[in-house]
Amino acid sequence: MLTVTRNVRIEWGDCDPAGIVYFPRYFEYFDQCTAALFEAVGYRKPELLAAFDIAGIPLVDARANFRMPSKFGDDVRILTSIPEWGRSSFKVHHRLMKDDALAVEGFETRVWAGHDPARPGGIRAKALPSELFERFRHA
Repeated sequence: MLTVTRNVRIEWGDCDPAGIVYFPRYFEYFDQCTAALFEAVGYRKPELLAAFDIAGIPLVDARANFRMPSKFGDDVRILTSIPEWGRSSFKVHHRLMKDDALAVEGFETRVWAGHDPARPGGIRAKALPSELFERFRHA
């Protein structure tokens, strides 16, 4: 299973007045890490959308377990992988590490979404392409 690692330095603007990461920032980090997974198999997000004629990979479920805070100046590692593929959705797992300790664990479910011709401006789930599976399998 492909795992992408991103190193992040916690910046002042990431933190609340107590100097710890404001929780929505973790979800921004996770979104960037999901994009990095697709880049690792050759698809920056604009190319992904164009290559498969999709509207995007919207998030339909997200949650996190916060085990220890991250603070201004901390250097953390985020390990991201896709442990489960469905017909038109996939699950993403993120582990934010401080040194060797798991600080935050994040979980996402995303849908492979195409444009819905029956509803202008609407989207609908569509089947994940086999070419994408092949890229991840051989990465």
